[in-house]
Amino acid sequence: MRRLQLEMRTELQAPASKVFDFVADHTNAPRWQSGIDEIRRITPGPLRVGTEHELTRRFAGMKVVARNRFIAYEPGRFVAFEVPSGKMTGVASYRVEPTGSDTCRLTSKVDFQVGGLARFAVPLLTVIFKRDDEKALAALKVLMDQP
Repeated sequence: MRRLQLEMRTELQAPASKVFDFVADHTNAPRWQSGIDEIRRITPGPLRVGTEHELTRRFAGMKVVARNRFIAYEPGRFVAFEVPSGKMTGVASYRVEPTGSDTCRLTSKVDFQVGGLARFAVPLLTVIFKRDDEKALAALKVLMDQP
């Protein structure tokens, strides 16, 4: 197993509550994250610790079906979710902090363990994750700038 870690930050021209509500609702992911074909919430009810999603995405030329589960949830502020199985397991999170009345900072973190033959590709996977995250954050900026 090898570790893949990445942390990205971006400043957004939108209220923190708007940004958090959007990124914490993973069913919005296809609107701002390239490569995600479909995501659906498995757990009924409001978002909370224990909420689960199933997603289909393209990553590094492969189609991947995965699940995630919220392991921390602070409304308006922080959500962390684990990817519990597969070649890449670990935790990802979004933290939203207000920087003004209508501006905020979003911090996105990934901390995965990579197994199997994919462990040898961690440097390349890190570059791919970073590139995809940069694109996603740019798309999110455009979406959050809309009224």
